[in-house]
Amino acid sequence: MLVVLLIVTLLLAGVVMGSGQLAGAKLRKSVTTLSGLARVAYVRATVTARSERIVFDLDESTFWLEESEQPMLVQSHDKTGTGGADPVTAAEKQAIAETERLIKGPQAPRAPFKKVKPGLYAASDNQGGSDQSLPYGIKFRSVQTGHDEDARTKGRAYLYFWPGGLTERASIVLAKGSSLADADAMTLLVAPLTGVATVKPGNVSLPTVTDEKDLSEREDRGTP
Repeated sequence: MLVVLLIVTLLLAGVVMGSGQLAGAKLRKSVTTLSGLARVAYVRATVTARSERIVFDLDESTFWLEESEQPMLVQSHDKTGTGGADPVTAAEKQAIAETERLIKGPQAPRAPFKKVKPGLYAASDNQGGSDQSLPYGIKFRSVQTGHDEDARTKGRAYLYFWPGGLTERASIVLAKGSSLADADAMTLLVAPLTGVATVKPGNVSLPTVTDEKDLSEREDRGTP
């Protein structure tokens, strides 16, 4: 009887793995986790009156929450990808040096960020405070925020939240492994006025803002 049960269990596990149900469940869980973290960052920025940001390490498939005690105005199309914050990685520091070499004159100070300590605002580290990894087989396909000129597919990406209830527009695309199929991806769209994160199936690019009407309340609620 035990042998039969073992065989049946193995067969069922093979069916689930082969059908992609497990990968799909991991993908949905990852999107839900990031949606919750975006809400935590939005609320924390308002409560603490500090600038917050979610850091996405696209190469390592990890993410975490950071904050800064200094005021920060995000710089659109910043070549470093930090949006005007203090550089962290070697690539960001190199980009800063090159930019300063090309543009002479005084530069605005860049706000430094540090990781939020666990337990300060969440019951567990799953809501930020330490590095979180995407489940095995799930990866960031791309991340694009309001200060990015193009979607980022490698290195680090940053999503900022400010006191007063403001954040950036963002498109965070997760996918099953290295698959480029639209059916194997899900997108998290973050609204700039409320920080509401809306889940969309497939690969959804960051909408282009052409004028102030594009930031209407209808769009901010995440409705199509």
